[in-house]
Amino acid sequence: MAEVILEQLCKNYGTVEAVRDVNLTIADGEFVVLVGPSGCGKSTTLRMVAGLEELTGGNIKFNGQIVNDLTPKQRNIAMVFQSYALYPHMTVFKNMAFGLKLKGLAKDEIKRRVAEAAALLDISELMDRKPRELSGGQRQRVAMGRAIVRQPLVFLFDEPLSNLDAALRGQMRVEIKRLHKALATTIIYVTHDQIEAMTLADRIVVMNAGRVVQVGDPMTVYNRPIDKFVAAFIGTPKMNFLAARLETAGGGGLVLQLEGGGTLPVPESRTRAYQPYLNKAVEMGIRPDHLSVDDAGGSEPAGFEATIDVVEVTGAGALAFFSFAGVDAAAQCLPRDTARAGQRVLIAADMEHMHLIETDSGRVVPVETA
Repeated sequence: MAEVILEQLCKNYGTVEAVRDVNLTIADGEFVVLVGPSGCGKSTTLRMVAGLEELTGGNIKFNGQIVNDLTPKQRNIAMVFQSYALYPHMTVFKNMAFGLKLKGLAKDEIKRRVAEAAALLDISELMDRKPRELSGGQRQRVAMGRAIVRQPLVFLFDEPLSNLDAALRGQMRVEIKRLHKALATTIIYVTHDQIEAMTLADRIVVMNAGRVVQVGDPMTVYNRPIDKFVAAFIGTPKMNFLAARLETAGGGGLVLQLEGGGTLPVPESRTRAYQPYLNKAVEMGIRPDHLSVDDAGGSEPAGFEATIDVVEVTGAGALAFFSFAGVDAAAQCLPRDTARAGQRVLIAADMEHMHLIETDSGRVVPVETA
């Protein structure tokens, strides 16, 4: 196992900066997920850690040792790719044993390692099959088994579940988490899927345009995003953003006057943090989880009116989609509610979960939490 430190890591392709000044410390045995949109630099960062890409600048350290000039083999890492990259003419056993054979390990040691990895991944009965006889999930388990038998310092996963269907991705997420618990090995995992990031990571590293935007445990990143980009990227469905103006209310409190009409009271606990933005145009960020449809048209004070465009029933829950001041938004509703497309409703807001966002910078104004 290894502590991995990235110091001012940079990668340029000609004049294009793919990765810029990445600083990150990954603890021994930690599961860290790099997440972000396509082209944000997450896979390039992983490939530099693996030794598959040369660094333009900075250092990579394993347990305090700089490994910039070491080959992937010398770094003692194991990588699982989006493509399974299995040898089609070899059995599962031979695929898993191939790297160990090249290292010159004794046959008994190879058999022991392969057997232990196969048992861990529940593929012991597949040893004599060839890749064409396996399902996608079984192939991915074999690819992981091939990595496990090497007993590396660090496991690197590059979007390993992208080729699987939704149900199988959910199953494999659980298995990868169990695998980490069993092996207690440092894992760096790359994905564009924020659900994978939220469910797998000890810590999430959100990247955008080659830079690290925010690092934190999943619930901190979800509940306390540092800026509008993180707020929009983490969470499904994404956070709603409504244009507003911060104004004073009776008794010295603050309210948000929404651009589309409606006034929402700001929680008293946030008055001090938000005071500098008084009489300024801002955005309110609030997740669909914290908006609800009052199709009876009640008099809830923290709410605004909107016309429903679409109701999407997902089983136990439902989402009402609507347009407000030209912005698409969503709110929670119950499947048994009478809310329907074309209906004018009150959207009630739980303002304890709102975020105030600076219009120019996109920065989320931080507030003190108990």
